[in-house]
Amino acid sequence: MLPDFRVRQRDYLLEISRALTQELDLEKLLARILRISIEMLAGQAGLIALKETSGWHVSAAHGIPPAFLSYLEPLLAEEKVGELNLEELNRMLKELTYTASMGLLNGVGIPLRANNSVIGVTFIFRNYPDIFSLDDKRLLQSFADQAAIAVVNAKLYQQVTFEKHRLDALLDSAADGILILNADHTIERCNTAFEHLLGVSKNTIQGQKHNEVIRWAKRPEGQTLEEAELAGWPLTTNAHLYVEGDLARPDPPNLPVGITYAPLLTPQGMLRNIIATVRDITKFRNAEEIKNTFVSIVSHELKTPVALIKGYVSTLRREDASWDKRIIQDSLSVIEEEADHLATMIEDLLDASRLQAGGIVPNLADVSLPALSQRLANRFQTQTHGKIIVDFPEKFPIILADENRLSQLISNLLSNAIKYAPDGEIRITGETRPEQVIVTISDQGPGIDAADLPHIFERFFRADSAVRKTKGAGLGLFLAKAIVEAHGGRIWVGPQPGSGARLCFSLPRK
Repeated sequence: MLPDFRVRQRDYLLEISRALTQELDLEKLLARILRISIEMLAGQAGLIALKETSGWHVSAAHGIPPAFLSYLEPLLAEEKVGELNLEELNRMLKELTYTASMGLLNGVGIPLRANNSVIGVTFIFRNYPDIFSLDDKRLLQSFADQAAIAVVNAKLYQQVTFEKHRLDALLDSAADGILILNADHTIERCNTAFEHLLGVSKNTIQGQKHNEVIRWAKRPEGQTLEEAELAGWPLTTNAHLYVEGDLARPDPPNLPVGITYAPLLTPQGMLRNIIATVRDITKFRNAEEIKNTFVSIVSHELKTPVALIKGYVSTLRREDASWDKRIIQDSLSVIEEEADHLATMIEDLLDASRLQAGGIVPNLADVSLPALSQRLANRFQTQTHGKIIVDFPEKFPIILADENRLSQLISNLLSNAIKYAPDGEIRITGETRPEQVIVTISDQGPGIDAADLPHIFERFFRADSAVRKTKGAGLGLFLAKAIVEAHGGRIWVGPQPGSGARLCFSLPRK
């Protein structure tokens, strides 16, 4: 019998060796180990329980009635994860098999050990009363030791697969574009964000060289990756490299980006990969342009009235001249006008800052738009040679709004109309709708250029023709839009039949 036993042992150990090298799917591996174990000990049923962080769980079963498993799960739950009293567990299993009368009269449990710790346990059952011999147990234990290695490998593979899926999810959920380059600059992979930034599919990008994908429309700020490597990167003091510029894309326009390169080195200090993070910096560049525009406009717009005020005051203060009353009044009128201009500009700048910080909160009360429009028309009439006409239908509804803010809104629109049509007729008209009222301010000026229409409500925007002919900081329409939207309405440019501009805004009715 001994040669047969040795042959059988050899065959089963060869089988587990094949399983160890061929199968990395944990579920399939456990089923295969359990089948071989049952055949090896001439059993009829069996199960494998693995130790998890939360406790012991049956991971594979063969020939076990579901009712028996329902008894077994609570029994395993009593075992502590950190230790296993196999002898006591075997005793309880035998009692359970007899009590449950499932026909599994005899059983043996062998631990699965790897790295000097128990990672699981195998139970094999026979439906005849012969006890498991010492040779049976030794054979099963030697098999279990090999099986434990296979289980550990499968778990490691499972963990690696999980980490890969998690890394894939992290890369694809990142808002910035990410490229993983090999040491020779071949793009190993890219994420969805970069695919969208470049406007090219992943399959086209992956496998190409870095310089075939990252092409600069003009000289970027900072060293390119290729230039930095010629200078010794990444073995220099600063391992991270940053470059900023306009990325050329297959379909225009070019995209402003900032790219950060980080090296991944081997333990021997050799370059293995380069991780490139690509960020769309369009908003940052726009913010920088807005800041530069702000400084330019404010310095120019403030300089003119300050110079006029200073000039007139210096002239009036001259001790070697005597001015008649009319000249003094005219000079003081100019000083007052320029001071008002300065006060308005400062107030607009403060309002723009408030908007940036959190918007405008209107102080609501009953407002009569026809009466408010007429008062403002009378005030602005002195600033134009043309006529300002207010035309609202009878019984125009009272609305709930902030009168001071609406006054600022209409004043900005009237001021714009007067700037561009100082001699023409300006009309303020109103109409009612079931849920809103609409106010239109039209003039007989040159109108708004079609190219400027998408931008006229942007902060600091001024048309080229306006910059040359009129004063202003480009905040009037920006603030007008903010006031209207704070009231739950909207503002737009109406059709321009013939000449002139038509600016319309709607506000909700009470």
